[in-house]
Amino acid sequence: MTIVDARDVCGGVDTHVDFHVAAALDDIGGVLGIESFETTDAGYRKLLDWLEGFGAVLRIGVEGTGSYGAGLTRFLHDCGVAVVEVDRPNRQLRHRQGKSDPTDAVAAARAALSGEASGIPKLRNGPVEQMRILTVARRSAREQRIQTLNQIRHLVFTVPEPIRQRFLGRYQKGLVTELAALRPRKSSQDPVSYVTLTTLRNLARRIRALDTESSRIRNALEDLVTEVAPSLLAVSGLGAEGAAVLLVAAGDNPHRIRSEAAWAHLCGVAPIPASSGKTIRHRLNRGGNRQANSVLYRIVITRMSSDPRTRTYVASRRDQGRTTGEIVRMLKRYVAREIYKQLPRIN
Repeated sequence: MTIVDARDVCGGVDTHVDFHVAAALDDIGGVLGIESFETTDAGYRKLLDWLEGFGAVLRIGVEGTGSYGAGLTRFLHDCGVAVVEVDRPNRQLRHRQGKSDPTDAVAAARAALSGEASGIPKLRNGPVEQMRILTVARRSAREQRIQTLNQIRHLVFTVPEPIRQRFLGRYQKGLVTELAALRPRKSSQDPVSYVTLTTLRNLARRIRALDTESSRIRNALEDLVTEVAPSLLAVSGLGAEGAAVLLVAAGDNPHRIRSEAAWAHLCGVAPIPASSGKTIRHRLNRGGNRQANSVLYRIVITRMSSDPRTRTYVASRRDQGRTTGEIVRMLKRYVAREIYKQLPRIN
């Protein structure tokens, strides 16, 4: 496309699995064009060339930079284009104006142009991205282990009586070890018992395989955390897996989080003003990264039971009439400040 006149252009992209819809706006918000592109490297190149055909690209607002738009975001960053993360459109506005891919693309471009959307997306191109992938596998292995244990438990409830009496009420670890070592003998007189014991053995061996997989993932996460932010491992109440979750929340470019207050908001531990008229109060922030919030909660609970300074603080707050929930929220805010100081500052 030939550039008609010199102007600044702001782009917006509504992302999907197989295609992205892009919109181009001029510097006063006028729509210059809307086009659809495939979600391939060639499609990303065509999208950028199409936007540059209208003029110099100021920035591009991309919806879903952590999901469908991850590939496009990575490509634009490699090309040196400024990208901002755009939240989905306001529900009330969408209800009044309707929804379509072109409408969402234009809304993304307007949010980027006005500065309403200014968040820098994660780069997803370094060791922290490796941690994210490993934590996904770790979470899946943990969920499958729990599911398999429950299957064993419920099978034991309903199996023939001799097997039920043998394994009912057994401790998990000893039960899994014994079941995995079973060598049932096939019998024409009691085929149900044979199939039952074989199935219980297979389920127990599945659990042991998941334990081995989880152990390998845990070791890999510890190596990556030691490489990226070793000081996090010295934080009281925080292990390698929790540190990995916090680093994933920050991303491979943690400098995008400009202040300790912004980090607290990201973790959902910054109180939000909820005042009206003569009533001055704050409410709990239920947004933010819930996985990071959960890690901060576990740190606080651990310290409340084992750290002398934390126990002294809790006692003093209780004397002031604070509830346990309020104290935990205060401590999470303090822990977030401590964690922020340990985040790597260089990409």
